[in-house]
Amino acid sequence: MAFSPRRMAAELRVYARSNIRSREGFFFTLVFPIILILLFGAIFAGGGVSQATVYVQNHDSGAQLPTGTSVNIGNQLIATLNATSNDCSPNASSGLCLRPVPTSQNFSSYLSSQSASDGIVIPSGFSSAYLSSQKINVTLFRNPSSTTSAVVYGVVNQVVNGFNVYGASGVRSVGISPRTAVSSSYKYIDFLIPGLVGFSALTSPMFALVNISSTYRRDKVFKLLSLTPLTKTEWLLSKIIWYVGTTIISFILMSVVGVYVFGAHIVLNWGIGMFLVIGPFFFVSLGMLVGTISNTPESAAVVGNLVTFPMMFLSGTFFPVSSMPMYLQGVAHVLPLYYMIDGLNNVMIYGNYGPALFDAGLLVVLSVVVFALAVRFFRWRED
Repeated sequence: MAFSPRRMAAELRVYARSNIRSREGFFFTLVFPIILILLFGAIFAGGGVSQATVYVQNHDSGAQLPTGTSVNIGNQLIATLNATSNDCSPNASSGLCLRPVPTSQNFSSYLSSQSASDGIVIPSGFSSAYLSSQKINVTLFRNPSSTTSAVVYGVVNQVVNGFNVYGASGVRSVGISPRTAVSSSYKYIDFLIPGLVGFSALTSPMFALVNISSTYRRDKVFKLLSLTPLTKTEWLLSKIIWYVGTTIISFILMSVVGVYVFGAHIVLNWGIGMFLVIGPFFFVSLGMLVGTISNTPESAAVVGNLVTFPMMFLSGTFFPVSSMPMYLQGVAHVLPLYYMIDGLNNVMIYGNYGPALFDAGLLVVLSVVVFALAVRFFRWRED
């Protein structure tokens, strides 16, 4: 049977009407996003993390000691900082994880390309100034509102103070020259909004479609629908359109509350819309697939929770993935929600469209595959 937009629109109207008239539907569509942003905005607006990834660029070429030995104080400073991270091992739970940056790179541009805000630049002549007791600063790139910047500043300041004490007669004078890597108008709520938008795009369609696909099959609703001209693809696309719409509403509500209650800084651009469409497309399809391959509503709920809860807490919704242990970061990178949140962070905060397009492209591929599988295994009638 040929695809009919009219049939799909009719099914969409029926589903939308049932959700709007339902107290539960009204709550999760309009009220729940506001509760999310108010609750987590208040809780996490001042939150911090224990470990941070920091990019380091060393322009120091070293100096000669009176004995004729060459020494590079910049390298010694990096080695001391690096010791705080246990070499970024999977078991490291605090300190800094340092990533070297070639001196040929423009440091500010490099930070932007990595969607990062924490970095250290050691200037040329650092060794000579240190050995001659001249004042010299290392440049610390940071975002004052970022969850990691306080950790970075604290560790760097402690190490620098140690270098000053270590100097002869305590006269060494190494300082810190702070620079803002991301606009100082940004607050942590700006990093929280993309995570909560992703959270909303995950939970509403996943829980709804897992429940619908299993209970409709048990109650023979799908069997009744099979007697109508409506096709499986039209039925599933109507649900996708509905949840794309609710995700956009959630984004608008969260943004308005974030701006007017917490002073969030929101930059609207076309990239946001891209993820507000692709995300619900994927999670509606995934919810339908999970519900379809489950035998009972009870087993569907269990499988749905097993799929949903790791993504809720390990994809950067509430806590930056970079603050997690390395093995959990590896887990995060195989979760689809991570790429939606990472993409929203890239377009909403950093204006970094290259990585955002990669995230979007990966989600598109996954969405097409999961949608095709959902349609393939979705049956109106049981055999």
